[in-house]
Amino acid sequence: MDPTKTKAWEDLSALSSTDGQARLRDLFAEDEDRFEQLSFEAAGLFLDASKTRVTHRAMDALFALAGETGVEERRRRMFAGEAINETEGRAVLHVALRDNRHGKYSVDGKDPMPEIEAVRERMKSFTDAVTSGERKGATGKPLTTVVNIGIGGSDLGPVMVTEALRPYHIDGREVHFVSNVDGTHLSEVLRRIDPERTLFTIASKTFTTQETMTNARSARDWFLKQGGSEADIAKHFVALSTNHQATAEFGIDPENVFGFWDWVGGRYSLWSAIGLPIALTVGWDSFEDLLSGAHAMDRHFEEAPLRENLPIVMGLVGLWHRTFLDMPAVAVLPYDQSLSRLPAYLQQADMESNGKGRRLDGSKVTYETGPIVFGEPGTNGQHAFYQLIHQGTTEILCEFIAPAISHNPLGDHHEKLLANFLAQPEALMVGVTEDEARAQLKEQGASDEEADRLAPHKAFPGNRPSVSILMQKLTPQTLGALIALYEHKIFVQGAVWGVNSYDQFGVELGKVLAKPILAELKGEADAEHDRSTSGLIARIRSLRADV
Repeated sequence: MDPTKTKAWEDLSALSSTDGQARLRDLFAEDEDRFEQLSFEAAGLFLDASKTRVTHRAMDALFALAGETGVEERRRRMFAGEAINETEGRAVLHVALRDNRHGKYSVDGKDPMPEIEAVRERMKSFTDAVTSGERKGATGKPLTTVVNIGIGGSDLGPVMVTEALRPYHIDGREVHFVSNVDGTHLSEVLRRIDPERTLFTIASKTFTTQETMTNARSARDWFLKQGGSEADIAKHFVALSTNHQATAEFGIDPENVFGFWDWVGGRYSLWSAIGLPIALTVGWDSFEDLLSGAHAMDRHFEEAPLRENLPIVMGLVGLWHRTFLDMPAVAVLPYDQSLSRLPAYLQQADMESNGKGRRLDGSKVTYETGPIVFGEPGTNGQHAFYQLIHQGTTEILCEFIAPAISHNPLGDHHEKLLANFLAQPEALMVGVTEDEARAQLKEQGASDEEADRLAPHKAFPGNRPSVSILMQKLTPQTLGALIALYEHKIFVQGAVWGVNSYDQFGVELGKVLAKPILAELKGEADAEHDRSTSGLIARIRSLRADV
């Protein structure tokens, strides 16, 4: 349906010019219980939305909008295994990958849990064999290095999780990720590894993804040039794929092919066989803990009332700022170095999901949908782009994330990190008026003239919104819950906007056009393009010919 036709949308549009412009300082002054009423907790995560530009009237209207746009019904359909990916006719059932309840889900009238558990058991057996040293390389040496070759969801999820869970890495385990078709990415990894001790995981559902298979074939060629035989490929390469013919032709043992299903979207696939490099890096128990943390958030999302539901609240608050307050971006700001890859992971999860301009019925969207997502870990980001967030002309919703306890207590480092985690949202909210800036300058000894000159530059507008997410410690469980929280937030927003969050046709056109251009660059064909593209192709040929 068109959400703009609802009563709640009309109410929110009106509130955007009144409540949406309220000063956060005033909202806290008027309501001493604001923090308590806009804080929520589930699955080991605590979420504070009180520093956002929502009022109680706005929240009431947002919950009404969720009701009028059928968020709960769409949620029910997702958990039931119905094909809510309408354009591709597929179910969206990554929640089943971290569950073990038989009879809970159904895809085409069939319970998927037996197949899920069968793949999971094979992954466990393989992981345990590599971890224990039972499974060895062709020369009898243990496999201590894992190189994952994938791209998109087959890379971003595993690389983010393995980095986040570094304190849980198996002793002696070395892990690398190769995604870019730029030969530099693979070459730099190959220089650092021992072929006798390396296990390559090739992650491609179809085993035809151009970037992944280009890297995989080059890795295979390198392995053979290092002394490996064709027969040895089976001991050093595994596939996360459903194309058994292609994996067999590559030389991979059928027993080492781990499949998944078409209802597993790439950006939601780390819970499936795509997560094998995670398990190989942190061990099976930690991988299961990751699944259990996500499952805890799934149960909360499915069962908690709307007004207590973290993903629903977070999704609606974000939608209020994006669509009704016209804030174009969300900054994901983890105050934990281990989460350094989380912003990049969420860029795909959010922008590929909700970066849509058409509703499910094909009609054109007439309002703002998916935000631009970016971020860096604190405190690095503070010395990079926070200037724009504090004093720039574009208002941006910020999402701060931190664990109360560090895995690496070193002096007072973590206390200083947490002090910044708390100070930045407060500074964004309260700002500094020109009068306050002028008074501060005078206290510091500035003359009246100097204070008047500098006060406009030292003033901060404030009233910049932020969400804060706290956990006791970053563990496999809390990380799983955090990822699932964002997955469901994206679901909620897509449901309200009426877009399909689970297709990604926008990534295909460039791939299609790249094929004939590749032939042209190799001098194998000529094709017609716009004058700019043709001119660039000619210039590249010339530059390469000169060398």
